[in-house]
Amino acid sequence: MLRDRDAYETENRTGYVRAVSGPVVIAENMGGSAMYELVQVGSFRLVGEIIRLEGDNATIQVYEETDGLTVGDPVYCTGKPLSLELGPGIMSEIFDGIQRPLDTIYQMVENVFIPRGVQVKALND
Repeated sequence: MLRDRDAYETENRTGYVRAVSGPVVIAENMGGSAMYELVQVGSFRLVGEIIRLEGDNATIQVYEETDGLTVGDPVYCTGKPLSLELGPGIMSEIFDGIQRPLDTIYQMVENVFIPRGVQVKALND
């Protein structure tokens, strides 16, 4: 039963943006987080990774455009490391740096620029 509670607490931990400088975000209330943990930042749930922990604060490298992020925006903890999915489709696709298939995104948005917060499955089932 303890594991279920720990998983619930990890999935529901939320910190808050304290500062933004380019692709780097400082977040507070991040106690219990781990180095290299995958986080989602702001209302667009931008993909980021914790690269430094100091007490209750975390330094996060965000892998998407951070324009519009403001102090107080939520930072959602996942309890998981940044990882990628492996399978038969990986050899026939072209991905961006966080394993989003570029062809699928283009079909969705019909633009060569990837909008912030786009979430698509890496591989088809």
